[in-house]
Amino acid sequence: MSEIVETDARIRVLIAEDDEGIRAILASVVDSEPAFELAGTVADAVDAIRTAREQKPDVALVDVRMPGGGPGATRGIKQSSPHTSVLAFSAHDDERTMQEMYEAGADGYIVKESFGEAALLAAVERLLGRVP
Repeated sequence: MSEIVETDARIRVLIAEDDEGIRAILASVVDSEPAFELAGTVADAVDAIRTAREQKPDVALVDVRMPGGGPGATRGIKQSSPHTSVLAFSAHDDERTMQEMYEAGADGYIVKESFGEAALLAAVERLLGRVP
């Protein structure tokens, strides 16, 4: 079992997902974890970029197929909040979709169907180097 590296700061997470039900589940997962803090929830690329610019989250969980597009949101987040890591979140695990997100600046990729609460939190912590 991996051990979480102790830090004083909570991990601030922005959730950018157009499906209201999935967005609520993700927000609940983030809210339930003491090491995490919800920086905001949005439903499209424009709001994702604006919120990242205003809130400067540590991680943005970005839906690949949301309105405005995941790649566009990723590019905009990276430009407006360069320290924010982007974890692409998608129902698609095909090579083309993954490549599009990585080319746009995504730092990681997780498939919706394969995630559980523990897997999602671990992916965020790995992205930030908080799991040795």
